[in-house]
Amino acid sequence: MRKFSGCIFLVLSFVLYSVGSYGQGKNLIPLTRYPAKIKDTVSRVAQDTIKEKDLNDVFRAIFSKNYQAVKTDIIGRNMIASFFPAVGYSLQTKAAATLTGNIVFRASPNSKISAITTSMGYTERRQFTIPIVSNIWTADNRWLFVGDSRFYVYPQSTYGLGSSSDTSARQHMSYNLLRISEVALKRISGNFFLGAGYRLSDHWDIDFRKPKNGGTSAFETYGATKQSLSSGISINALYDSRDFSVNASSGFYGAIEYYNFMHVLGSNSNWQSVVIDLRKYFRFPAGSDNVIAFWSYDWLVLGGKPPYLDLPSTSWDTYSTTGRGYIQGRFRGAQMVYLESEYRFKITTNGLLGGVVFLNGESFSAEPGTRLQTIQPGFGPGLRIKLNKASKTNLDIDYGFGSQASKGLFLTVGEVF
Repeated sequence: MRKFSGCIFLVLSFVLYSVGSYGQGKNLIPLTRYPAKIKDTVSRVAQDTIKEKDLNDVFRAIFSKNYQAVKTDIIGRNMIASFFPAVGYSLQTKAAATLTGNIVFRASPNSKISAITTSMGYTERRQFTIPIVSNIWTADNRWLFVGDSRFYVYPQSTYGLGSSSDTSARQHMSYNLLRISEVALKRISGNFFLGAGYRLSDHWDIDFRKPKNGGTSAFETYGATKQSLSSGISINALYDSRDFSVNASSGFYGAIEYYNFMHVLGSNSNWQSVVIDLRKYFRFPAGSDNVIAFWSYDWLVLGGKPPYLDLPSTSWDTYSTTGRGYIQGRFRGAQMVYLESEYRFKITTNGLLGGVVFLNGESFSAEPGTRLQTIQPGFGPGLRIKLNKASKTNLDIDYGFGSQASKGLFLTVGEVF
């Protein structure tokens, strides 16, 4: 999970000082290495970052005598592994202890960085999580293999269906989750890729309590089960012209994922869905380092009836970044439409500190075949601390507000989108 509230990394300074650490954000970009770009981009970054500072510079200047800032550090074919422990707190987990790490390498000098990352955790709510996410680029970026596997023992609350649901309908649930997703994408031309994949989502030992307000819960009405299995194939298209995937200042990202879950592959029911993920970035004002970014994330059930826990839901996108201002799973339904905009600006001229303001809105339908309901807004300010000037990786500390007095701190490594 990438989203935290009031997170405290007790080992952050030690890690940054003593070992090569790597960001565990959605783009899997290392904290102390250059991002996954070809050589001309690396050279440009080295020139642009001569006068910038990051936490590496700050901590090493404190603890090392005669410290000289390192401007280049290129990842080659040899695998580089980094793991470190951390503790934190979030709306979803309460206190949590994690062991986080990744392995990075390049398949060829001109390839983007391949990364395999994991973050094993145990929380105060007795949640146990092991996610393994991979982005593997072949030589010269001809193929991209994307993996998302996770095992969760996961107590979590649900609040009913639709974006008009009330917090009084909160229902405690717990379940085990095994998710396996693998996609192979081939470059067709330039920044355009096409591919296909397979996804398995298995929930078992599903347990629930009656809602606090009494009555029958949305989960029971929808079809309560002790186990659910979705197994299907995907067709994927990707276009990515961003200058930096971890912290873009220009360019466009577009991904379309079509899923078909079928009885013949072991699924409990036949159903289809599509995810449309669009992002656009502009420097604003033009020529400045400030950026205005726009994000549209639509997760739609096209046909059939998915299991309740496989329905689109707040912060259950791949990288758990939708819906700042709300707890994970706050809204759920057959159709999810999400829009967000964020303005990013420097606070210090050396780039060590920055800030953002963000505004988002999400709308959900209830069961399949029903209409979208109320638009629920989220908004707030945020602080950015530069973890690495070369990869442009920031530590994001945001405070989000939502409806019905929802609010909290959210921490991310790498930009939210």
